[in-house]
Amino acid sequence: MVRDDLCITIPSFFRCPISLDVMKSPVSLCTGVTYDRSSIQRWLDDGNNTCPATMQVLQSKEFVPNLTLQRLIRIWTDSVRRPIESAGSPAAKSVPSQDQVVDAVRDLEGTSGNTLYSLAGILSFAEESEENREFLANIAGLVPLLVGFLDNVDGGITRSVEFLEKAVRALGLVINKAKDDETLRHSIVKSQQGNCLASLLLVLQRGSSDSKIASAKILKFAAMDVESKILIAEKEGLIHELLKMTTSDKDAMLIENGLSCLVAISTPKRNKARLIHLGAVKKLSELLSESKWSVSITENVLKLLEMVSTTKEGRLQICEDPTCLASILQKVLKVSNVATEHAVTILWSVCYLFRDQKAQEAVTKANGLTKILLLMQSNCSPGVRQMCADLLKIFRVNSKSCLSCYHTKTTHIMPF
Repeated sequence: MVRDDLCITIPSFFRCPISLDVMKSPVSLCTGVTYDRSSIQRWLDDGNNTCPATMQVLQSKEFVPNLTLQRLIRIWTDSVRRPIESAGSPAAKSVPSQDQVVDAVRDLEGTSGNTLYSLAGILSFAEESEENREFLANIAGLVPLLVGFLDNVDGGITRSVEFLEKAVRALGLVINKAKDDETLRHSIVKSQQGNCLASLLLVLQRGSSDSKIASAKILKFAAMDVESKILIAEKEGLIHELLKMTTSDKDAMLIENGLSCLVAISTPKRNKARLIHLGAVKKLSELLSESKWSVSITENVLKLLEMVSTTKEGRLQICEDPTCLASILQKVLKVSNVATEHAVTILWSVCYLFRDQKAQEAVTKANGLTKILLLMQSNCSPGVRQMCADLLKIFRVNSKSCLSCYHTKTTHIMPF
């Protein structure tokens, strides 16, 4: 990004105390010292419990984004990049031509040349435009070659995390445009040496935000059937890392792609059980309680909660968390028709189908009956209206209000 040999002075507090590079995602520990997120995460993941700069024992390993510093770094970066790029400096980003990309692919296929440099060129080309991604997807052998790099982590050239990140990001950009996608999915989940999932897990653990997003997209693409979904979930640590992507202090794009991937792989009952065991209900409840997220994030959170509500353990955790049920009710009529349907289905499952007393009390306390009545008067789908009628039928038993005038007849089946 910025070269010291151009006599550009980098402010010292822009550098990460661990890597000494300009920070991309500055976060602060409880000691007040700021580090780049990826560097401090690796330090903590290695089992350290001290602040690297002060060596103080950490009372908490949580960290918070330093948004002010991040804005300052972005402003400074933009200010030094413009004159460099306008002067035609080698530091300026250079997008390869189509011929150069074809040559780079040949270099990757061979054993000579700088593979990291060639891969970086291909990635730069892919990031430039949709047309470029179409061009790359049509180069014979490129997509299988990128998958092969993820599988061959222990052979040939030493596969550093940096190399894997570039391979994953390039693959994530072109994978949905590749031909013979069924074979490609199979090669990712059941790779020859069994290392593809391990490589994607490593990138989820140690990669940048962009790399993690690409990994989640590849995993979602590969989750084509029940067997594939189970194999992905059985990779030790993988669901845990996807859940970590969804914590509320993360970037919205990171959260959205983590949730989308979890929705894709969590259809099998055993995968839902893994999610529940890892505390997914609590994490999803925390996300749902915040109002800052996009419609798609809220829909995916509710979809995951709906999926886990089909299991006894999932319903138990939802019902024992009154905050969760209150947050679900808050999203009724406020987000989208899709979100409303997911929310009502969860309430119908725990309150009507399985008659959980705690859930019924929590819904009543959160003024849920009023919302259900309002929803029935709205332009909702027939399925949602029937579930609302079923819910009123349950609550009128203990109510002396006007709800007693509602008489319903259930004719539908459980909408899972």
